[in-house]
Amino acid sequence: MAVRVGVIGAGWIGQDHIRRLTETVTGAQVTAVTDIDAARAGEAAARVGARVPADGGELIAADDVDAVLVTSWGPTHAEHVLNAIAAGKPVFCEKPLATTAEDCLKIVEAEMAHGRRLVQVGFMRRYDTGYRQLKQVIDSGRIGEPLIVHCAHRNPTVPQSYTSDMAALDTAVHEIDVLRWLLDDEIISTQVITPRATSKRFEHLKDPQIMLFETAKGVRIDLEVFVNCQYGYDIQCETVGEEGLVRLPDPAAVGVRTAARHSTEVLTDWVGRFRDAFDTEFREWITALTAGDEPTGPSAWDGYAATVVSNATVAARQSGRVIGTDMKPRPGFYATRGLV
Repeated sequence: MAVRVGVIGAGWIGQDHIRRLTETVTGAQVTAVTDIDAARAGEAAARVGARVPADGGELIAADDVDAVLVTSWGPTHAEHVLNAIAAGKPVFCEKPLATTAEDCLKIVEAEMAHGRRLVQVGFMRRYDTGYRQLKQVIDSGRIGEPLIVHCAHRNPTVPQSYTSDMAALDTAVHEIDVLRWLLDDEIISTQVITPRATSKRFEHLKDPQIMLFETAKGVRIDLEVFVNCQYGYDIQCETVGEEGLVRLPDPAAVGVRTAARHSTEVLTDWVGRFRDAFDTEFREWITALTAGDEPTGPSAWDGYAATVVSNATVAARQSGRVIGTDMKPRPGFYATRGLV
């Protein structure tokens, strides 16, 4: 029997996930769609034969909804996730889990009180083939203990609505999550350095930014966030260990030799770069729910940790200081959960 999914939020990412659940992933059926824009919800629902509840609360309570997908505006996430937990229904929430650490902790506490994992957060990089290969090498001990990690997150351009805070909250948050997972370590401090700004940015924007993190085990991480690099969408990650290093592979691309040049294509957006990871993420989520198992992807605790670190990184840039993350100790409930 298919897992009946209700979708809260019918914007671009919500519609893409509706398509994914309908056309790519087996074992799922989208039965309900709601959005603050009722017309947009109606259009998205009509394409897949779903109905349109009045709001998220009605959707979550519906008998024809087994699991909930939250792709609405970030500040609404906590309300919908808490309502899904109260209803005892699995909920997949696109990042952020919530916009404040306090709301994330409410979700963590509600889930622990329920006694079983219901929440998965949409950090898709853990499902990328390259990142999974990277983790295999690190976990195997082939490069020894990790010492340093060098990362870059580059976009060709961003719209005028993109702010300096979003470099941490919307962009670097993906590295924050995947680095915690890769290293099995927590980030304890953060600092931001702003070098000479590119002339290719809007005047209000600090770009590029260099983010410096320290983990509990003493690993040092540098992350370049450059969202107006012009040349393409480029994700880089290199971990240096005591006995070697491992580097994230670039996406497969054919080499072209012509006019005395050898070139390969560079992707221009995150959609193409992580399309397969999104598909795998939802395929594994639905497989777990079909089997009656807890979700195994990024947990509510991972959502809390990412929010704490990304908010601290914003504070570090604004203050010019090194900021401690002040993260709570991870509860035993999450010790062996979210280990994809």
